[in-house]
Amino acid sequence: MPRSGESTKPIAASIAASTDEDDVSTMDRARGLIDKLPPRVAAALIGGAAKIPAMRATMESEYESMLDAAPVSRPEADVAVYTRIPAAALDREAIIADVSALADSEQAEWSDGYASGAVYHGDQEHIDFLNTVYALQSQSNPLHLDLWPSGMKFESEIVAMTASMLSSEAARRQGDEIVGTVTSGGTESIIMAMKAYRDRANITRPQMVIPDSAHVAFDKAAAYFGYDQIRVPVGEDFAADVDAMARAITRRTVVVAGSAPGFPHGIIDPIEQLANMARERGVGFHTDACLGGFVLPWAERLGYTIPAFDFRVPGVTSMSADTHKYGYAAKGTSVVLYRGRDLRRHQFYVATEWPGGLYYSPTLAGSRPGALLAAAWAALLSVGEDGYLRATKAILNTGSEIRYGISQINGLHVLGHPLWVISFASDELNIYEVMARMSERGWSLNGLHHPPAVHIAVTLRHTQPGVAQRFLTDLTAVVAETREAGGDAATGAAPMYGMAATFPARGAVSELMLRYIDRIYETGD
Repeated sequence: MPRSGESTKPIAASIAASTDEDDVSTMDRARGLIDKLPPRVAAALIGGAAKIPAMRATMESEYESMLDAAPVSRPEADVAVYTRIPAAALDREAIIADVSALADSEQAEWSDGYASGAVYHGDQEHIDFLNTVYALQSQSNPLHLDLWPSGMKFESEIVAMTASMLSSEAARRQGDEIVGTVTSGGTESIIMAMKAYRDRANITRPQMVIPDSAHVAFDKAAAYFGYDQIRVPVGEDFAADVDAMARAITRRTVVVAGSAPGFPHGIIDPIEQLANMARERGVGFHTDACLGGFVLPWAERLGYTIPAFDFRVPGVTSMSADTHKYGYAAKGTSVVLYRGRDLRRHQFYVATEWPGGLYYSPTLAGSRPGALLAAAWAALLSVGEDGYLRATKAILNTGSEIRYGISQINGLHVLGHPLWVISFASDELNIYEVMARMSERGWSLNGLHHPPAVHIAVTLRHTQPGVAQRFLTDLTAVVAETREAGGDAATGAAPMYGMAATFPARGAVSELMLRYIDRIYETGD
């Protein structure tokens, strides 16, 4: 290992010196050397090599080959590409025909249950109902309360109904009022809560303490609002480690968080213990229930043993729950809730000296689509408690079937003890190759890393007859194909995921992702 101040340039140069030979063999030799080095030394080595023209050219080739192996999905429908506004208006019927063609070409995969998460209800009658409500409110903007007071009716009642589901009555008995707002999604709900804690604390370099499994939205909030973020490794059961998180708290910690459940592994963190620990230290606690907020209350009613995670726990001072997931609303709404108006006020923004007049904004956006508020409100009313109970029962039954089925496939194992977000890994196969081969069969699953794994989030689409069995049949076949093929991941996005999981130079992984985003925005003309 190089001593402090020792340069890695000679090693980098020695790798680059062989680039006159075949690029692939050069990279293979480089990877062989890198794999033997400590991560920090390997990262420095790669950084040094990237400054050498010949090696940089080889790395450029590697980037492009990995991106070419996982091309950006483009619409299959034969629709014209537009890169400038037409000189003359196009026929509206023709435009509608194009949009319809695009929708038709994309429907089968999610409608037939091939997608993890993404579409949580998907019944055509439900979609048509929400579309009707949306159309009726398509011009509404809650920013203009005088024109559309209905917008705040919808929002305040969505907040009240969601709070009631998450035990606002228990909080009231504790002497607390549960309040909140509707946001554009789970990420904004988490970001807004983190802003509120930061502004309430009003200290330099505030800290958040979260488990490794917490949603990446916390990382966004840390980046946007100047937090020092402390991510704490989870336990062997993939749940947050209460003692380790307690040790991570400092005088600058303003918020601790846990998930119910976490996105990667579907594991419910020990919220009550975490929240009580935070409360004892005078620190706020956020329950991220974006995924489970509209499942766990009904699962408990159905007789499942669900650990306390909501406002029944006195230490829980805020929560997020997505109406557009298992609340079955149209995409673009979530709810963030607070224990008390004082904390919520730190989410708001007001301007008193702007020449444009007095201005206020409860969330990040100024103008907001009132139609989405109306659709979320209508979804909660039209599904009702009985509908949520039926949906949750079907989803949990299907989750149990899939979880058991995966456990019976030789070479796979389920991570932790999830209910309906099922992650699985392998000690003998390249799990990203399994994911890529499932993609070839039409499945859209979620790749994970730390550790390498794949998950499926069960929705009502998967409760349709035969879907769970089709998934297990395909997965069994794909595992056999992967075992027979042997070797490293080579299919589809598998090489990209393999690099992301193991490559020590995180800057190179970020660069790969940035290049992928750039490709997304190419029109393909």
